[in-house]
Formats: sequence, structure tokens, C-alpha cells
Amino acid sequence: MDRTDVDDAEWERAVAHAEVLRRLPSRPSQVELADAAAELGVSRATLFRWLKRFQQDDRASVLISRKAGRRPGIDAFDPDVKTIVDEAIRTFYATLERPTLTRLWNHISLHCRKNALIPPSIRRLKAYLATLDTEALVRRREGKSRAEAQFLALPGELTAQHPLQIVQIDHTKVDVTVVDPIERLPIGRPILTIAIDVCTRMVLGFHLSLEAPSVTSVALCLTHVIIDKAGWLRDRGISLDWPTSGIPECIHVDNGAEFHSRAFRRGCDEHNIALTYRPPGTPRFGGHIERLIGTMMGAVHLLPGTHFSNVMEKGEYDSEARAVMTLRELEIWLSLEIIGYHAGLHRGIGRPPVAAWLEGVGARPVRQSRDPLVFLIDFLPFDTRVLRRTGINIHAIRYWSDGFAPWIGRCEEKVVVKYDPRDLSRIFVKLDEAWLMAPTRNLGRPAITLWEQKAASRALRARGRREIDEETIFETIAAQRALVDQATRDTMQSRRSRARRAHLQRPQPKQTVNIPTDEPVISLPHFPTEVWE
Repeated sequence: MDRTDVDDAEWERAVAHAEVLRRLPSRPSQVELADAAAELGVSRATLFRWLKRFQQDDRASVLISRKAGRRPGIDAFDPDVKTIVDEAIRTFYATLERPTLTRLWNHISLHCRKNALIPPSIRRLKAYLATLDTEALVRRREGKSRAEAQFLALPGELTAQHPLQIVQIDHTKVDVTVVDPIERLPIGRPILTIAIDVCTRMVLGFHLSLEAPSVTSVALCLTHVIIDKAGWLRDRGISLDWPTSGIPECIHVDNGAEFHSRAFRRGCDEHNIALTYRPPGTPRFGGHIERLIGTMMGAVHLLPGTHFSNVMEKGEYDSEARAVMTLRELEIWLSLEIIGYHAGLHRGIGRPPVAAWLEGVGARPVRQSRDPLVFLIDFLPFDTRVLRRTGINIHAIRYWSDGFAPWIGRCEEKVVVKYDPRDLSRIFVKLDEAWLMAPTRNLGRPAITLWEQKAASRALRARGRREIDEETIFETIAAQRALVDQATRDTMQSRRSRARRAHLQRPQPKQTVNIPTDEPVISLPHFPTEVWE
């Protein structure tokens, strides 16, 4: 019995009664029983009832007077009525439609009257519901997540003792619309892949993409995690410091397909990175990365073109019309936001994350990658192909490297071929435990994405071509690009396709030729260039 709601006078009476009962022997005589009843001032029947209760549980609290009303555990209804009530609760009340107590009472009353039974009062029904398993009811009425948020015990938390011991990675759709870099027209919301160090709460790296989450976006995010970011920041005109780099010891991820891919798992095995998956449907196991994403998206809501957290907050705000930032500009803005986050006080660890990182790596140096490009290659998607005299054919494109020559006719098994879906102008072939880069056999081919290659293949199949050849694929992609580039009014989908290949347009170095002003300009003849196969 709960003793906290008992007043002092009643408690003292119960203690005094317990002292009298403790003096009685295990088999009291009639005289001893009569003396005890007289001392307690109760009838013989009440004495026997108290004695029986006290012998079962030798505690003073069992002698406290019970409140009037139905005792817990006693059924509140007649058997026939209880059958109707339990069935109504199971099939009508405990459902995701969440009917009210009044509707439940109306439902039960209707069935009771049909069976010539007296329905229970709504007050009695409410009291009966209070005796049931509340967690089970909430789970059936509001779902698993709401039930766990209310009833699940969280006895501990994920902790790490040093930097890069545990790293969490996740994706999210950024709550802002970006524009294409040419016409500044909206192309949609990008996907952010981001990594956080559990020990220091430092953001270790991120990657922005217009593509759906994939093993490539994870590979690019991880490559950003392991590199020294000084040069990366310099290329973006950022003079601030982002001191993180190094290979994680363990990565915590959810159960997305990209994290279960063969390329990702083998990349982790190659670099001795432990891989841990969260239980399905349990975002609380990724609390650090979820809170970081919430913090980043809260900052993004201040940008033009934001989508806010929900429709109610958005109101009449037109996100597409007010969008102004390109993907590159958003990347720079996020970098600055992350660097500022590192310098601020983090409530979880009670200090700035950058201070915790510098102290941690000073006491225990982290493992560094010797070659970031090799690290990236190890996480790229791959397939196996036969090395033939004409090179390697993958995605209906032929690739060749002079480094293939010593292996022609000597490779009895298929070789491993890695490729970057963002740029199919080159592949990486593993020969003699080393990666050999091979460009397209026709060097005049433009750089294309795997997305474009698949789109061209689908277009050709739709026209009835069963055999897809390389020349036709590139001709189709060139025609599709021309349609996109020459359109007077781009649709969002075509702008997104152009933005997907923006990174393939490599800037050409500028060459300056000084022509003396005192000499005439000579027009040189033009000769056609021959490309050797």
C-alpha cells in the first residue's frame, strides 16, 4: 500500500495496532484474543480480519483503514457486460482513429441495450479504463513512437571516450530551395549527408547533392570527414579553421539501403572501420546526429527560400519565388554555420566542441588516411568486368588505359571496376593490388553522369532499340543537353538535370599571349586535328 498519502494520525494508529498484534503468539488463546480485542477497541471479527492480514504481510501499513469503494482487481461489471466492454475497447477504442470516451460509452450502451443489459455509467467506464495497461492502449491508439516517447525507459546513453571513436552519419532533405547557377531559377531541395563525432560533438564532414541518398553521397561525406580541410576551405574562400580529419573507428548508421550496400560495407572493412546499425524504427539511438540535423535545419529556416518546419509556419511564404542560393553558395553557408557551431558552448558536453576536439586529439592522435583519393575509391560502387584486348566495357561505355597492355591475355579472372556515378569520364580498375585510372577510350567524349547514361538508355529502349551502343548513348545525351540548354523557359526537372552535371564543367586555364604592337598580326592557317583510337 502507498503510505505517502496517509495522514500522521492514521499512520500512528496503524503502528499502535501492529504492536498489539505482534505481541500475540502464533496460536493465541481465547483469553489472549479477548484481551487484544479489548485493547484495540474492535470487535472479535475485526480482530480476526486484521490478524489474518497482518500474518500474511508483517507490515504496519496493511492495518490502515481502506477507503470506501470498489477494491482494485475486482471486476467492475457483470460478466456479460464485461464481455461487451472488453470487446468494444479492443475493436473500437484501441484503434488509430482514437474515438473519445463518450463515443466508446455510446458504442457500449448500444450493444448492452440490444442484449437487454444495463450499460455501465461513463464514470464507471472511465475508472475501468484506468485499470488497463495504459502503454498498450497508447501504442494501439497513437502508434509505437508515441508510446515509446511516453513509456520507454532510457537508462543510459551512447558515449565515447575519445575523438573518432564513434561517428554517426545520416541524411536529411534541406529545408530550403536552391536555384541553378545560370538563370537563378529554383531546382528543388538538396539532400544533406552529414557526420558528427559523438565524443566532441564536432561536425566531421558533409556532402550536398541533388540526388537521392546513395553509397556515393556517403563515400563523398566520409572523404570529407578524413581530409585536412584547409585546402577545401581555401577553394571556397573561407579563411576560418575547421581542424577535423582522420579515419573513424566505428560508424553508427540507420538501415538505409546505401548503408547496407556491398561497396560501403567493404570500404569499412578495408579501412578497419566497425559498422553498427541502429535497430529499425528507433531514431532515439541516433540522438546526436538527429539533434545536429535539427540545429542545422533551424539555422536554414532563416535563409531565403526556406520551407520552415511545417505548413502552418510557412503560411503564404512562397519558397520557390524567394529562393536565391545556388548549391555551391549553400555549401559555403553551411560550412560557415558549422564552424560557428564548433566555437559555441555545447550544452551536452558543457564546452565548445572545437576545444574538446583539440584536447582529445592532443592526448590521443587519430588515425589519418595516406591518400584521400584511394579512400574515396574504396567506398565507390563497383562491379566486375573482363579485361579484353579492347579495354573494359561498363555502362555500355568503352574504357582504355596504356596500363592495361601488360595484362591483356594474362587476366584469367574478372577485374574489379570502381566508378563515380557523378562522372563516368573515368573508371578505376584494380590490377595487382593497385588502382589504375582509365579514361573513356574515345577521349573526345564529354563527361557525363550515370543518371544521364541511364536516362539515355531508357529513351533508346522506349524507341525500340534492343542493342545499346556507346555512340548512340553519347549522341542521345548530347541531344538531351541541347534541349535543356536551349530551352527558353526551363522546367524544374530540366534545371535539376543541368545542375547535376555542373561539377563536370571543369574550368580551363587562361592563356595570355602578348603580341607586339609594332608588328602586323599574321593569320595562321587552320588544320583539322586527327584523333587516334
